[in-house]
Amino acid sequence: MSKVTLLKPRGVYTNIPFYAGKVSAGFPGVVEEHMEESLSLDQLLINNPESTFFARVQGDSMVDAGIFQNDVLVIDRSYTATDKDIVVALVNNEFTVKRLCTKGGLRLQAENSNYSDIPITGETELVIWGVVTGVARSLK
Repeated sequence: MSKVTLLKPRGVYTNIPFYAGKVSAGFPGVVEEHMEESLSLDQLLINNPESTFFARVQGDSMVDAGIFQNDVLVIDRSYTATDKDIVVALVNNEFTVKRLCTKGGLRLQAENSNYSDIPITGETELVIWGVVTGVARSLK
């Protein structure tokens, strides 16, 4: 089971120059003529700063959803989790990040075939801490 480490939300916005054109994954293009304004990653990834927090991923149960070891999740507590949302949940006093499935019985689904679903039964303590709205990772 993957666990998450809770991190406090950051209220500091840093504006970085923003290239408004598309970046080609094929042949290179001209960059300077498309430089515009600036962009804050906080503003890009956070819709509700007062209800958003970050958590670092530990484990590989969500790799097929594009969530990898050491990624930083952007989690918003103001959203109501619905079927197929990726959520951070407290299950029997352990944090996990999984896909919420409500159809055909409530369960938390891993996005890696090496892990089993977590069925939510009457004996399971479940608290949805928030909906994952973004993922950030460093490539270095």
